[in-house]
Amino acid sequence: MKKRLTVGLMAVALVLGLGLQAKAQTIDEILAKSIEAQGGKDVLSKIKDTTTSGTMELIQMGMSAALTIYQKEPDKMRMDIDVMGMLITQAYDGKKGWFTNPQTGVTEEMTEQQSQAQRLQAMGYDAALNPEKYGITYVLKGKEKIGDKDCFVVEQNFKDGFKATVYINASTYLTEKAVSKSDAMGTEIESESVMSDYRKVDGIMVPFALTIFQGGAEFGRVTVTKVAFNQNLEDAFFQMR
Repeated sequence: MKKRLTVGLMAVALVLGLGLQAKAQTIDEILAKSIEAQGGKDVLSKIKDTTTSGTMELIQMGMSAALTIYQKEPDKMRMDIDVMGMLITQAYDGKKGWFTNPQTGVTEEMTEQQSQAQRLQAMGYDAALNPEKYGITYVLKGKEKIGDKDCFVVEQNFKDGFKATVYINASTYLTEKAVSKSDAMGTEIESESVMSDYRKVDGIMVPFALTIFQGGAEFGRVTVTKVAFNQNLEDAFFQMR
C-alpha cells in the first residue's frame, strides 16, 4: 500500500511539475521561439524589403482583384489592388498613410487613426527583432483556442497607445491571427486577420492564405501566389503622389 501511494504521489508531482514548467514560459521566450519559427534572427535580419503577389476575393462585393503588397524595412508599406481595371492604393510612407479614393480616383491623406492601423501593417521584420527600438511592448494575456489550436494571446502595445492582439500557435509558434481596431470611413471597427497555409520561402515561413474580417463579418480572402525578398524598392515608391 505504501509503495502504491508513493508511486501515485510521484506521478501527481510529475504532472504538477510539468504544469508549472508550462506556465513558467515567459513572453520573452514565446517571442524568441516565434522568431525562430519564422526563420531565425540571422535570416530575418537580412531582409530589406518584401513583395507579395496574389489575388483577393472581396466577399461582400462579390468581386475578385489582383493584389500586390510591398513592404520595406523598417516601416513602409504599399498595397495595390487592381479591381475591374481600376488601381486602388493604400500606403504608409513611414510617417503617414495615404490612399486612392475609389470614388474619385484622387489620392488622399489618411486620418490619424487610419494611419495608426496602417502603421501596424507596415511594421516589418526589424520591428519583430528589435521591438524596444520602436517603443513596442508585449504582454502575455493567457491562452485561447483558435479552432482546434491552442494559442498564446499576446497584447502588442505601441508607445502612442495603439494596441493589437496577436494569437501565436503554442505548437508551431507561428501567428494564427491578429486583431486590432481601425477607422473605416470615420467609424471605428475591429479588424481581424487569420493566417494559414504557411510555406517556406528562402528560409522564411510565410502565410499563403489570409482571411480578413471587419466588424465580425468576412471581408476578403487573400491567396498568395508569389513572395520575393530584397527587390531594392525605393523610398519614393511609398510616398504620396
